[in-house]
Amino acid sequence: MAEGFAKEFGKGLIEVHSAGLMAAGVHKRAIAVMKEIGIDISEQKSKSIDLYLLGQMDIIITLCENAEVACPTTPSGIKRIHWPIKDPVGTIGTEEDIMREFRRARDEIKEKVQDLIEEIAA
Repeated sequence: MAEGFAKEFGKGLIEVHSAGLMAAGVHKRAIAVMKEIGIDISEQKSKSIDLYLLGQMDIIITLCENAEVACPTTPSGIKRIHWPIKDPVGTIGTEEDIMREFRRARDEIKEKVQDLIEEIAA
């Protein structure tokens, strides 16, 4: 979701790369909740961290507790930001409950990405 927002809001301003601790696919519910607001992430691919590419970043953002702890050491000179957004994957409950958690995560990520893009553009 973060990659989708960054590509949408940062067009012409930033180059976006996204990776996780494990390449596990883009979750169907993440695709669904992003589609609800007009952003199609269905063609995005889940990727593992590329240490060479990591070393070329200006900013690295981690999104959940597991990523903050397990993410490789940030190379010197690269700004690292952590956004403590609760991962909706693994939510237990009705389909409505689960989708509500995906929407919550989506909306939190959207706000954070918008704020970052505004900061970069300033």
